[in-house]
Amino acid sequence: MTYNEIINSLQKKIYHPLYVLMGDEPYFIDQLTDYIANNVLPEAERSFNQTVLYGKDTSIDTILTVAKRFPMMSAHQVVIIKEAQNLKGLEDELLSYIQQPLKSTILVICYKYKTIDKRKKFYKTANDNGVVFESKKIYENQLSPWIQNYCSAKKYKIQPQAVAMLAEYLGTEIGKVANELDKLMILLPAESSITTADIEKNIGISKDFNVFELQNALGDRDVLKANRIINYFGANQALNPIPKTIASLFAYFNRLLKYHLVSDKSSANLQRVLGVQPFFVDSYVKAAKRYTTKKIVEIISILREYDLKSKGVGNVSSSTADLQREMIYKILH
Repeated sequence: MTYNEIINSLQKKIYHPLYVLMGDEPYFIDQLTDYIANNVLPEAERSFNQTVLYGKDTSIDTILTVAKRFPMMSAHQVVIIKEAQNLKGLEDELLSYIQQPLKSTILVICYKYKTIDKRKKFYKTANDNGVVFESKKIYENQLSPWIQNYCSAKKYKIQPQAVAMLAEYLGTEIGKVANELDKLMILLPAESSITTADIEKNIGISKDFNVFELQNALGDRDVLKANRIINYFGANQALNPIPKTIASLFAYFNRLLKYHLVSDKSSANLQRVLGVQPFFVDSYVKAAKRYTTKKIVEIISILREYDLKSKGVGNVSSSTADLQREMIYKILH
């Protein structure tokens, strides 16, 4: 089952005796666990019928004892095992229980940062008798749609430029992105639109001096604007480290290279090939007219050169700020 399918079934009070939540992305595991903990049982029943155990501090015997208890004056009891990846013997010693789980117990196994071996009997049995959910890391090309969907679900709109800023600076750690959006939504009026100004004011990412705007300046071959931004980066290294700038510019020029190499230049196909939202396709089309394939290959070589220099290879005395200025000069000239 997908994350949304599990949430929808829980909202309809369709409960399964077993939930195995596993995978590399902790955010979705935490969200599902919190929903079960806060919504399955009325608050008055939780002290009697809800138990939280931790893999480092418990044993399979304790889990079995608790899971086999009957609820007190309730249809269900909830047993949540956090940090289950630290439990020894989980797949062998708990197998007999998940083959015949108690219908009145909702056992939630949180198996973070790892996955249970899908070839083993434990996984197959858990899938047959309950719900197994694998929480996978979000890829970069999935982050912008995820941000838009998250805001939409909370009845907020968000500007495409604001999405790009968040995706560029916060990365694919979903918990961090959701946390920053939640803080914004507390501060902004209900059902309003999140703008780049809101992000600058409340998250601290400059709406005028950021990697996204640097890409635009380079795409327009706007020397003055590009130099203003890179000088700002040099004076604010903590927020704009050179590895992050280089990685972002590499991704940008790699997309421009893809544009030149793809034969079908329809908007829909470019959106798919470049991995960008429709709003941004136009800017890549315009930028590609200013950079030939040969020049883009040279730029990618420049980015690699300065990546090495930033790590001390072939660079003795130049500061990070100087390296960034040199790099932008070579890209533009």
